Amino acid sequence: MHIHRNAGVLRQYQRIADRIMETAKSYQDLSDKQLQHKTIEFRQALAEGQTLEQLIVPAYATVIEADRRLLGMTPFPVQILGAVAMEFGNVAEMKTGEGKTLTATMPMYLNGLAGSGNFLVTANSYLATRDAKNLGRVYRFLGLTIMAGSADAGEDDKDLDKDAIYGSDIVYITNSTLGFDYLIDNLAATKEEQHMQGFRFALIDEIDAVLLDMAQTPLIISGAPRVQSNLFESADHMITLLEKGTDIKVSDDTKNAWFTPEGMAKMEDFFDVGDLLKEDNRELYRHLVLALKAHYLNHRNRDYVVQDDEVMLLDVSNGRALEGMKLEAGLHQAIEAKEGVKLSDQTRAMASVTYQNLFRMFDKLAGMTGTAMTDREELRDTYNLNVVEIPTNKPSIRIDQPDKLYITNEQKIYASVDAVEEAHKVGRPVLIETGSVSMSNLYSRVLLERGIVHNLLNARSAVKEAWIVREAGQLGAVTVATSMAGRGTDISLGKGVEELGGLLVIGTERMGSARVDNQLRGRAGRQGQPGETKFFVSLEDQVVLQNAPKKIGKFREKYEATHEMSPEAEPLQKRRYRRVIQRAQASSEKGDRSNRFQTLQFDEVFRLQRDSIYRTRDEVMAADDLSRVINNLFQRVSEAHAPKNAIECMPELIDYVVNNIDYQYTVGQLSELIKRGSSLKQTRAILRQLMEDKLTKQHEQLPDEGQFLYFQKLVILKAIDVAWIEQVDNLQELKNITSDRSRAQRDPIFEYQKEAQRSYAVMRDDVADKAVRNLLMSQMVTNPDGTVEVTYP
Repeated sequence: MHIHRNAGVLRQYQRIADRIMETAKSYQDLSDKQLQHKTIEFRQALAEGQTLEQLIVPAYATVIEADRRLLGMTPFPVQILGAVAMEFGNVAEMKTGEGKTLTATMPMYLNGLAGSGNFLVTANSYLATRDAKNLGRVYRFLGLTIMAGSADAGEDDKDLDKDAIYGSDIVYITNSTLGFDYLIDNLAATKEEQHMQGFRFALIDEIDAVLLDMAQTPLIISGAPRVQSNLFESADHMITLLEKGTDIKVSDDTKNAWFTPEGMAKMEDFFDVGDLLKEDNRELYRHLVLALKAHYLNHRNRDYVVQDDEVMLLDVSNGRALEGMKLEAGLHQAIEAKEGVKLSDQTRAMASVTYQNLFRMFDKLAGMTGTAMTDREELRDTYNLNVVEIPTNKPSIRIDQPDKLYITNEQKIYASVDAVEEAHKVGRPVLIETGSVSMSNLYSRVLLERGIVHNLLNARSAVKEAWIVREAGQLGAVTVATSMAGRGTDISLGKGVEELGGLLVIGTERMGSARVDNQLRGRAGRQGQPGETKFFVSLEDQVVLQNAPKKIGKFREKYEATHEMSPEAEPLQKRRYRRVIQRAQASSEKGDRSNRFQTLQFDEVFRLQRDSIYRTRDEVMAADDLSRVINNLFQRVSEAHAPKNAIECMPELIDYVVNNIDYQYTVGQLSELIKRGSSLKQTRAILRQLMEDKLTKQHEQLPDEGQFLYFQKLVILKAIDVAWIEQVDNLQELKNITSDRSRAQRDPIFEYQKEAQRSYAVMRDDVADKAVRNLLMSQMVTNPDGTVEVTYP
């Protein structure tokens, strides 16, 4: 074991780890029954007021001995050190192949002693079910309950027993399943329909991928279809008539597209409208912009695929189809119109949460990954997580070669494939890592042309992915993979490979973050084995095109004009060219950090509103008496709808009462009643009395106290949900609108906060109106079997 950074904090954790190892040795003499009895002792100690941290030494020693007996594996000292770091709420940076899966058994067991609400969060359902099955034997042997939150391959997630899963001491689950189940729980009408038991502890595997790479992807539950627009097809047809360069311009980084004045004039002429930017033409112009984005910014087989007459989104980094996910604000329908498939319903967002806010709900958060030091400041600032670099069990002897830099993509591809061919001739295994699915397919075609048999891995199947990655270290193996594919599965070296220098990892471009580059390097040289990494980069790589200054593009064009450009070329040697790549990557990282921070600020406003609504729902569901809540609703509604001059506004007031409080009154009765109270205070009191009288009538129809309480809960929750769905959808739209305002030199966060606050106040009034109308105007019919049918107004 060799020494790394974080020396101070590591020494502190090392002292605890040493005590754990000493204790674990003494536990080898215990019988199975004595070892199993430790769990009962620990739970008794917790009940008597001891903390989990106070139990860390004997509890970790217990699970270490159980690992040895049931799995035949004893955690290394560095794994114990990593497990200690995680128990104290840190991110343990443990290099690839250092055994993170086994390390997790220690903090998961310790936190599982406290009961349900403890999650081991993994990247995909294959890893969740695999590890729950393999390691579940240890937890069950020690008397804890454990389940996977995902179904086994071939089984349906709908058949899962969510109560049993979330009631378990330990749950192995994916981040998306956890997020969606949280949202679904908060759409439930009764406590019985809710499954979650609180958020006590989350240990996130590949924590950087979840909290950083996926931070900006909101989880959205959609429903409540909007009225479908008929403008998608006509807008799409218009875009096909416009010419790129003349009518439409696309930015150098290909991230933005816009209409030129000539293009605007053509569209105004085509649709016979005076000015497209006038308020009257707002919807038409919005659809034209969506069609423009569909054609010029979203590409088939890169951003989406068309399968069975349906547009399926793709994760650009790994090529996996994103089941059930759709682009927002009509863009998905614009792409469907472009592809000529049947338009799907435009839906409203019913509930939404980002991973950033989901994991900030946990009492204690920890994680493990091979790469986190590069982003340690962001993890500390956003999640209050410190990164602790854990030493490797054996010193790394991997050789990281300096980058080979070329002018063009073509030169880079030829040079990198030459390197693959050279290694393949002697049987050395090669792993070629690419930044996108399209690039992995291109490399596959070039390798086939050279007659090199290989596996192509772009994350279409997690099970197949794990098998291919495991085999990638065998003699003569060549594997082409996207950067994210196969994370969580170790590459073992086959017989005779060490003598050839171990696995050779070929990086085909610098990624948007140095952290991802380090993940790729970490595929080779695991557990002190030999290995080598070589990165081939060019001035045409995505990270350079999108982040380097424009003069680099001009230099590239000038170089190509003045030099003989053959596919076989020598790499550029000068240090200043190398700095271009580093600066472009640094600029990309800075932009990503800034975007993540902006997402967090947007979502913070949303979080406050969501927490308030979910808290209100929980209070309503748990209440034994709702009279105080109903009094507040009556108060709010009477204040909102009582006019200053009741006599002058009598027709409107009568209309309100008949349609929202009690339709059985005649106009004459209500006129007499209103004339009695001329002041605002008296009018409010009259409205309050009318509401209370009608509620009494409703109770008479449903005299059973339990049934009437259930009715009250149901109608109030329905009002909250209908209004909240409208608000969630408003906030999604608002985010899109205010983001565009930054181009007009206005602060989008300030604009969003101001508009969100205003719309939240409107929503609270809407909840009160809907709840009162539901309470007073719902029709109740009692069936012969005693059940009651409620018809909402």
